[in-house]
Amino acid sequence: MVYIFMADGTEEIEALTVVDLLRRAGIEIKTVSVEKTNDTMGSHGIPIGCDMNIKDVASLPEMIVLPGGKKGTDTLKANEVLAELIRKQNDRNGYLAAICAAPTIYGEMGLLMGRKATCYPGLEEKLIGARVQMPDVTVAVDDNFITSRGLGTSIDFALKIIEILLSKEDSDKIAKQVVYR
Repeated sequence: MVYIFMADGTEEIEALTVVDLLRRAGIEIKTVSVEKTNDTMGSHGIPIGCDMNIKDVASLPEMIVLPGGKKGTDTLKANEVLAELIRKQNDRNGYLAAICAAPTIYGEMGLLMGRKATCYPGLEEKLIGARVQMPDVTVAVDDNFITSRGLGTSIDFALKIIEILLSKEDSDKIAKQVVYR
């Protein structure tokens, strides 16, 4: 199971590209709202109805995914329930993925110390202690962390998640299906 956490202001492409490609690959996912309801509003005014609310999360998933968007990232960062889930996930070496501004959440929590990571250009200083992989790396993977740069790297990010959870062959199959490169 993969939980993709969303808040008002989440970058729609970064969230929904992951949702779409993982579902195409047959990976079970749940979109999780950190708002009062399951309904969120994307950063460009696109409503996103989530599968569940963070208050209903009863167990840790195989992977936590955090999409970016400035406002969405700030809201995710301020959510103490999510912060505790992230800490528990990291403590058990569970996968933690984030794209765009969202890798700064892991950085500011002190979880990226000595790890390769990337994020939206200009936010590198918030990847506290990380070995920043910029500008040529679109997706950085280090142990249980998967980070990516932004909207334009969303497909790379989602395909890397598929590769990690399933296989390179499954990732390549989905890339071919969506006519990617």
